[in-house]
Formats: sequence, structure tokens, C-alpha cells
Amino acid sequence: MAKDKELNILKHGLVPEHRLLPTEEEKEVLDGLGVDRENLPKILISDPAIQQLVKVHGDINVGRIVEIKRKSRTAGVAKAYRLVVKRE
Repeated sequence: MAKDKELNILKHGLVPEHRLLPTEEEKEVLDGLGVDRENLPKILISDPAIQQLVKVHGDINVGRIVEIKRKSRTAGVAKAYRLVVKRE
């Protein structure tokens, strides 16, 4: 596949929007959820969506938080947060 036509899985209709949360927003989100960083659900750094974010933002360190927005029939948009981890 040509470099300029590289597949971006985040643009696929079935993949929810993934956004690397700026570090300045992390405390606000964690406080709003009433959880510690370690209590968030995990997402592997090797996940294809995270690897696509790496292409946009450069290296993403373990411990960063990713916001995932999904369409919801009842809520309109549902936000979820995941902690980037490496496989143990």
C-alpha cells in the first residue's frame, strides 16, 4: 500500500472516535469520574487505534489516558476513558 494511502482505522465507520487526552485534562476527568488512574479500564499500547494515534501525536507513553466517544441511542454520545498499558 502506498504511503499516502495508508489505512487509518480511526476513520472507519465502525471504530469509535479515539482521542489522546491532553495531560492538562487528565486530573479534571479523573476527579469528575471519582477514580484513580489505575482504576480505569486498560487499552494496550499495541492496540491498532493507539498505534494510529502514535502516527498523529508521536510516541505515547504508558500511563496516558485515551478518551473514546461512542454514539449512543439513549445518551447521544457516551464517553469512555482507557489507560494505556503494555502487555505484562
